[in-house]
Amino acid sequence: QVQLVESGGGLVQAGGSLRLSCAASGSILSAAAMNWYRQAPGKQRDLVGRISTGGSTNYADSVKGRFTISRDNAKNTVYLQMNNLKPEDTAVYYCKAEVWGINYWGQGTQVTVSS
Repeated sequence: QVQLVESGGGLVQAGGSLRLSCAASGSILSAAAMNWYRQAPGKQRDLVGRISTGGSTNYADSVKGRFTISRDNAKNTVYLQMNNLKPEDTAVYYCKAEVWGINYWGQGTQVTVSS
């Protein structure tokens, strides 16, 4: 059973930065495409960005130039560096692993950006 655990969320002022981590159990990360999603209250869960097994990334337009996804396969961890945060970035952030035809989700971590 694959488990993903997000961490690093919290309360930050607008313009600040946070780095989220997603730690995967076992050694699955090198075989997985990893995604970050977010869900604000009353809204659907939206894709923030994705990193392929080869390290290529793509991002939602709303976060381009501010957010960066990276991966450290040796540590079985994926990161979401968030800079210049805005109040509209407030949401629960989730990571998702796509591996062996199966999707695995973490439990989420809350990010709150105050104005």
